[in-house]
Amino acid sequence: MTARNVLVTGGNRGIGKSIAEAMAAAGHHVVVTTRTGAAPEGLQAVTGDVTDTASVDAAFAAAEAIFGGPVEVVVANAGITKDGLLMRMSDADFDAVLDTNLAGSFRCARRASAGMIKKRFGRLIFISSVVGLYGGPGQSNYSASKSGLVGLARSITRELGGRGITANVVAPGFIETDMTSQLPEERQKAYKAAIPAGRFATPDEVAAAVLFLASDEAAYISGAVIPVDGGLGMGH
Repeated sequence: MTARNVLVTGGNRGIGKSIAEAMAAAGHHVVVTTRTGAAPEGLQAVTGDVTDTASVDAAFAAAEAIFGGPVEVVVANAGITKDGLLMRMSDADFDAVLDTNLAGSFRCARRASAGMIKKRFGRLIFISSVVGLYGGPGQSNYSASKSGLVGLARSITRELGGRGITANVVAPGFIETDMTSQLPEERQKAYKAAIPAGRFATPDEVAAAVLFLASDEAAYISGAVIPVDGGLGMGH
């Protein structure tokens, strides 16, 4: 394994934190972005807000200073939800989710691309969701933002694929988190009944897919959508 310089956005909790910890455990050099700059235990952090270009630039510059070189792997994980029925969803709630989840990932990819082109190596990994292709009631903004990551990754692949840079999407389904554990037991049973695997994923299972896509062995995989959803989406 080649140790790489890895930047994980929104790496202070949940899936992002699990990804960052798995990357670090595998021997990579890892920095996470958080809005406050506070680092989870055992990780290094820089302040970064993916909705602001200047903040993204500053976060990358700070990470590059820590690494002593360019960012080689970007895991665009930072995301928000503002669910609501279509008829009642405000422009502000739609725009905020697209700006964070989709445009934020674009800003990070754009900033990373110059260093990756020079190095002729790069891994851009976008964290989407089964909802991005499967859809979800009350989630038109979230679903649109997560679906857009597929087009982003595939366009980057066609543009930069000849430079040793890959761009892929990981689409998790239901994950064991604080949020899902608080769901009523009947609701959890109903969700699990719809999942062929019959259970929720662990954050570590999502991290394992990301770890592989970041590896040298995944050099010929680009523009792909890797579902980690227990069969829920069936490729949709």
